[in-house]
Formats: sequence, structure tokens, C-alpha cells
Amino acid sequence: MRLTNGLCATYIALLIGILQPQWVKANALTALVKFFVESTNQMLNEPPDVQQVLKEYDFIVVGAGTAGCVIANRLTEVSQWKVLLIEAGGPETLLMDVPQYTTLNQLTEGTNWNYYTEPEDRSCLSLVNKRCRFPRGKVMGGCSVLNSMIQTRCNKRDYDLWESQGNPGWSYEKVLPYFKKSEDMTIPEYAKDRKHHATGGPLTISTNAYRTPLARAFLEAGAEIGYKVHDHDGDEQIGFSYIQTTVRNGSRLSASKAFLHPIRNRRNLHVKKYAQVTKVIIDPTTKQARAIEFVRNNKRYVVRARKEIILSAGATNTPQILMLSGIGPKEHLREFDIPLIQNLRVGFNLQDHQAVGGVIFTVNQSVALKFNRVLNLQNVINFADYHSGPLAIPNVEAIAFLETRLHPEEKDYPDMELLFVGGSYVSNPFNKMAFGLSEELWQAVYEPLQDKDMWTVFPMIMRPKSRGRIKLRSADPFDKPVIHPNYFSAEEDLDTMVRGIKAAVALSKTKAMQKFASEFHKIPIPGCRHHVFMSDDYWRCQAMHVTNTIYHLSGTCKMGPKSDPEAVVDATLKVYGIKGLRVADASIMPTIPTGHINAPTGMIGEKVSDMIKQQWLS
Repeated sequence: MRLTNGLCATYIALLIGILQPQWVKANALTALVKFFVESTNQMLNEPPDVQQVLKEYDFIVVGAGTAGCVIANRLTEVSQWKVLLIEAGGPETLLMDVPQYTTLNQLTEGTNWNYYTEPEDRSCLSLVNKRCRFPRGKVMGGCSVLNSMIQTRCNKRDYDLWESQGNPGWSYEKVLPYFKKSEDMTIPEYAKDRKHHATGGPLTISTNAYRTPLARAFLEAGAEIGYKVHDHDGDEQIGFSYIQTTVRNGSRLSASKAFLHPIRNRRNLHVKKYAQVTKVIIDPTTKQARAIEFVRNNKRYVVRARKEIILSAGATNTPQILMLSGIGPKEHLREFDIPLIQNLRVGFNLQDHQAVGGVIFTVNQSVALKFNRVLNLQNVINFADYHSGPLAIPNVEAIAFLETRLHPEEKDYPDMELLFVGGSYVSNPFNKMAFGLSEELWQAVYEPLQDKDMWTVFPMIMRPKSRGRIKLRSADPFDKPVIHPNYFSAEEDLDTMVRGIKAAVALSKTKAMQKFASEFHKIPIPGCRHHVFMSDDYWRCQAMHVTNTIYHLSGTCKMGPKSDPEAVVDATLKVYGIKGLRVADASIMPTIPTGHINAPTGMIGEKVSDMIKQQWLS
């Protein structure tokens, strides 16, 4: 098992117990033993890496992320179907389950594709080389191992919009049963709401048992200015709430743990790890997808599919695989002499929920989550022993959905989400690297905050108008793709961001937040000093300089009717013009939904599994 920074820190903290009084020493050693037992059990519970891949399967699922894990589970419910799930990364480790280690997981070697955007003129300007980091999961469970575990279904109108755009069966009424099918709601007051929630599914939904006083004040601030504090997945979305999380007993519950661990003994499921798919092999005459090609340990393998191949490699890797296979824009494939099989707008329509960093407020009490405060020996013991305490808190504690324009026709359709963090960039020494902050920015703006307690809001645009693109860098499947997010290419997005930042500043002035003497951090961004500090132009500048992805890449294999020239897949997620090939991940989303997209991605996996069963079992 590879040692991560977080694992080293944990071991060091536990070993310190040897030098402590006898009672601490005993507790530390007990916790250490329990920790290793859990780690061993977890590795045994994950489906093993099959030694001998068959020459042919009924279905091949590419990518063991959120959608891929769901699909592998549901298809293998049909005992006569043989299913291969293939993943470029390896197994999870126990340290990936510690909610406070999210940032470290994104830096762990071997579990992240480590993608970066290309330099652009209107975003990421104060990050290293003017490039945003794009963490993408390369591990069993995919991005559900790297994310902040936030579970939102997004807005009802998102799915009604999808259907109105020519995608029958994708209205909120039609997709709600698939959200509920996965769910095991354990928050008592929400579990009673049988209209919106369900219990008994594979995916546990919970809320934090441990909270900072700052998170409680954030919700009080929302109520103070007139917002509801409620379930964002209930009747209304706009309002404030503690996050609902994919956490079970204080530990991260990845898609792999939820959907694959319980079925590890199914004989009709084979899992191949550390295997990178390089192309789908398609008959150029019949346009039938026949097989996939993958490489492991520098050796090439080909595996055939009797019925279908399902690409669930994510909004970055799925379009890359399609284009390498000859499915994509003909003019782009011609650049790399890739034989064209089907001319489709693969890689276009890239969307993300971009956020702005550095909206930081100092406080006058020792109440924030700081690395040296959280990672002390007693907290490590508590987590290892009981999975409790501050280590069980994801980085984000609470969220607020707001409609900042107050258009009457858009009632309960937020354009902004505020992510509340009971700390800041400098609360964790790994954040500088994780967010890719430049040395100039760090030293000028954030290093002076090292000894202070703070809270942060990340304003996040919910329905961006900007669109980007994924392109090939070359015909070599091991070259990373070219990522152009085109953040803020639509001026309207900058206007929305300014309103979101101003909403966060207004919250800081409420009685609830002033109990801690909350004050906006007043050192200006170096590249924005020519603007009047805290003016609208300054906020626009800060958004373009301290741009953050919220890791919600989507839309690059757009679902739409045949009449839509941008569409790559139809409403059953079949690739236009190709037989036996579907796409099932966030890349099919025509428009990005209003919230965090892990839950909608899981819903896509549930829904496509039923579509496949209906076709092949009828």
C-alpha cells in the first residue's frame, strides 16, 4: 500500500503516543491495531483484480467511477450476463475514507489523473502557470473517492429542461425513482419524507455529527436574512442547510464501497484494475462496436463484447476514448490521422460549476478547522477508534442555494451556491498545492493569515453560460487531453459571480457571524490592485485570478435528439450511428444541473441499467 502524506501524518501522530503517559499510549496502540484491521478488511471487501480476463463478455463497462460502479452492480443482477468492469486505477485505501483528508487524496500519487486546464485570458490567472488543477479520480470509485462527499439531487427544473430539449424519460418525475433506488437516508427528519427520500438502498446519506460553531452561525445567518433552513432535496431547493453526505459511520462511502463491495462474490462480475482503455474497436463498415483495447504493464489486450460496451470514464476521459476510436469532429480527428468512423461533436459543450476562492473572513475566537488543531493525537485516536470528531468532517460543512437575480419566472431555481468552509486556504498546509496557488499570490495574500482563525465561502455559479471543450493532444492515448474550460467567456457568468461574492460579504455582517467579529480579509489580490478594493470590478478581477473548479465537469457527450447537431447520444444514451455503444456518465448531461453532480451521475447509472435490461431481457 502506497504511503500518502495523510497516512504518514497519521502514523506519526499515533507513534507519538509511545512517548505519552501510559493511558494515552494504550489508547493509541489500540486505535492503531483497529485502524490496520479495518484497512485489511476493506482491501478484502473490494472485488479482486481478476487474474485472467475472458476473451468475451456480454457487457464491458469502462470506468469504475460513480456511474460505472452502479451499472456493474445492476447488470450483474442478471446472473446469466457476464460483465467486465475495467478501471485505469487501483484499489482504495483506508486513508481515502477520512473526510478531512479530501485535499490530500487529490494529491495522492496514482489515484488522480492530474489534469490541468490550458492557460486562458479570463480564468486561473493567479494560479501556477495560469492553469487550474482538474483532479479526476483514477481509482476504484473514481471521483467519489476525491470529492467532498456532498450529496445533492439538484433542481427539479434541470431534468424537466432535459426532457423539453428532446430527451423523453428524463423529467424529474421520471428520474426521481432512480435517485431513491440508490438511497439509504439516515437523517431522521428527512427519512420520514417518503415523497422525496428512501431507505434501504446501497448508498448511505448522512450529515455531520461534529460541527464547528462557525457552521452553526452560518445557518443562523441565513435564517436571520430570511432564508429557510431545510432539506435542499425536498419541496424547495433555495435556502440554507448542513451538507448531506455520502458518509457511513463517519467514513467516506465511495461508489465502489456502496455498489461493488456488497457484490464482490458475484461470479459474473470481473474487475480489471490498473488497465487503461485506449480505444473502442468498431467495424468501419457495419459500425458495430466489437471490443475494447486496453493496456496494462505495457502489454496490449483486446476483449470482445457480445452485447454492449458502456463508456463511464467521465466527462474528460470518455470523449478522449471516443475520439481515439474514430468518433468525433472530423476536422479534429484529421489533425492526428485518426480514421473517421462517425462525425459527432464529441468534446464540445464542456460545463463546470466554477467558483472563486479567497472569499475569506477572519474571526476573533479559536473555532475554525486548522490542520494542527485537527490532526492532534487525541483526534486521530477518536477517528481510528470511533470514526468521530473533526476528522469526520468533510471540508465543506454547509451550503446555501440562492437566486441572486430574483426573477419571478425563476422561482426556486437558484443561480448561485455558497459553499461554507470552517477554515481557509491556509488552514491546511496542503491547500496551496491542491488549489495550485502561485507563490506570489500565496506570499502576498494568504501567508499573513497563518496564525488566524477564519471561515471561507466559495461562491459557485449554478447555471453557467460559458462552454468549453475537450480536445486530443495527440493520437497517443497516454497523452493527457487538452482542456479548455473557457470560464467566464460569457460576461453574464462574471456578473453572477459578483452577486454571489457580495451575498457572502452580506452574510458576514449578520449578527450571527458578528458574534465572532467576522471581517473580510483585506489584502488585495496582486493582479487586482488597480481596482478599487471590494468594488464590482475588483470582484470580477478576483474571480478571474483565483478561479476554482468544483470538479463538476460535464456535457462533453451531449444527450439530445437526432435533430440536435450538438448531440452525441440519444435519450437511451446510445452513441449516434454506432451499434452496441453507450455513454453513461456526467458527459451526457445536456446542461449542468443545479448542485453537486455526484448524485445525478449515480442516477444516470441506475437509469441506463434499466434501459439495458429492458432492451436485452424483452
